Amino acid sequence: MKLITSKDNSLFKELKQLASSSQARRRAGQSLLDGVHLAQAWLQHRGAPQLCVVAESAQYHPEVAPILAQCEALQAQCLVLADKLYDAVSTVDNGVGLFLMVATPVASAPKALTESAVLLDGLQDPGNLGSILRSAAAAGVRQVFCSPGTAAAWSPKVLRAGMGAHFVLDIVEDADLVALCAASRIPLLATSSHAAQTIYDCDLSGPVAWLLGHEGQGVSAALQQAATQEVVIPHLGQMESLNVAAAAAVCLFEQLRQRTAGR
Repeated sequence: MKLITSKDNSLFKELKQLASSSQARRRAGQSLLDGVHLAQAWLQHRGAPQLCVVAESAQYHPEVAPILAQCEALQAQCLVLADKLYDAVSTVDNGVGLFLMVATPVASAPKALTESAVLLDGLQDPGNLGSILRSAAAAGVRQVFCSPGTAAAWSPKVLRAGMGAHFVLDIVEDADLVALCAASRIPLLATSSHAAQTIYDCDLSGPVAWLLGHEGQGVSAALQQAATQEVVIPHLGQMESLNVAAAAAVCLFEQLRQRTAGR
């Protein structure tokens, strides 16, 4: 494996730019997966990365060494960075000393919605986005569509919050949600505190698309109008509404409960 010790090395400069700039990652079509869990999940679901990078002091770490060996067995390029250089690139404080560089998966929007999906309209918080992706994957919902203005799905913060969910989902960014809704062949459900029907009284046994919006403003008027139905998550206490990630989890797992109730 090649050891890089100079900050003037061209590959190190490229990695540093990718780590610090979402625009650079988008232009290159590449993402950085920092940490053991994301690396293991990628190798399990997607195979070889473009590049495996380890800190010089982490080469023989008990969690890092097996991943490094697996990447070498898959004939992926492996690289060792001097610790100071690695720390300048890593997006994680006090990490284990490993990240993968991968080609960002690109999914295409279907002509019509025919299977359960999550449509995200202007969601801003990376933690919320990652949590929703994780809930969707756990609930067996494969398609996620993000409108322009939604947080970058493959950013380091969203990847960490998603905990590997990205690798089992089809994530479409900059999606035209209004057009998707217009062509939908399944019910479109939007949550609203003013709705009369609760999610528990709604038939979720078949495919549905969930419309989830901006943390403060909610779903846009155009999408709210496109919704087949508005539903409410009933709750007690003095809080007006739930966090969007919590609301998504409740909706997705109620759908899962209904789908599996007869099994």
